[in-house]
Amino acid sequence: MKLTQFKYNLPRNLIAKHPKTPRDTNKLMILNREEQTIVTKRFRNIIEYLNKGDILVLNDSKVFPARLFGMKEKTKAKIEVFLLRQLSEDDNIWDVVVDPARKVRIGNRIFFTKNLYCEVIDNTTSRGRIVRFNIKGDFRKYIEKLGKTPLPPYIKRESTEKDKTYYQTVYAKNVGSVAAPAAGIHFTKELLNRIKKKGVQIAYITLHIGLGTFRLVEVEDLSKHRMDSEYFEISKEYADIINNTIDGSHRVVAVGTSVARALESSVITGKHVRSGKGWTDKFIHPPQTLNVVDVLVSKLHMPQSTLLMLVCAFADRDFVMKAYKKAIREKYKFYSYGDSMLII
Repeated sequence: MKLTQFKYNLPRNLIAKHPKTPRDTNKLMILNREEQTIVTKRFRNIIEYLNKGDILVLNDSKVFPARLFGMKEKTKAKIEVFLLRQLSEDDNIWDVVVDPARKVRIGNRIFFTKNLYCEVIDNTTSRGRIVRFNIKGDFRKYIEKLGKTPLPPYIKRESTEKDKTYYQTVYAKNVGSVAAPAAGIHFTKELLNRIKKKGVQIAYITLHIGLGTFRLVEVEDLSKHRMDSEYFEISKEYADIINNTIDGSHRVVAVGTSVARALESSVITGKHVRSGKGWTDKFIHPPQTLNVVDVLVSKLHMPQSTLLMLVCAFADRDFVMKAYKKAIREKYKFYSYGDSMLII
């Protein structure tokens, strides 16, 4: 398939810029693949479409306040340092993106407080740098105190204290993402408890989402696109529960494309998954199909994005694009803070 087959025009006023509260009141579009029907509910109605014996798989990765703002040592120029991932815990060496990049060279020091700074020790890409912080030991407390929530680039505003709560799932646990696993942000603790009481099992996997999630595909031939690698973990406990669910002929419900990628990157044979940890750069797009996932919870994704392509691999491109056109006509809100889809 070609890149242009995943293009659509979205009015900017349909991009959700703020979270809706309560979390579970957003719209939920139900796509039935077998019946080719599309109906609209509220997210809290998702429980009606989950069956006893199903397993709901959630990504428990936690977004950390990855945006730090400092000044160059001599010129006092303002620099943003966007933390991507820690490369060395002992020395607090990080892979980062800097802005404006033209002002940041190897050997520069960027100060965040009088006593906290980082030194640039290498270049990676045009905006990428490797930096070493002067703090030894646990650096996370400084990030929590000084960092800002890394809102997606299409939300054109500064982050607030509210974003620290709502650009995060209620079950977030393992710190490492710079973008929220957004398909899960509409679950409340109450809704998850109701789902458990219905006899639906819940499993947690971890996939730390990087900035690559917002990177659009730039090649017309999809076979030539290369995904950014993202770290993921699936414990033996939850791999066994997922496999037992499959063996019992019940459904695996993946909450988000990050969960789908982790599961599909772990397939052994047939539909079974293996436990373990590692990195995945798996790119799922039509005409590929998903082996493990039976039901998918998804956001309304950016045009020509790898996330939209994964959804189209699961549900058939024509059907998904028909649903997107309907969502635009009915003024659904799109992207991370927007409305959702349940594809059964």
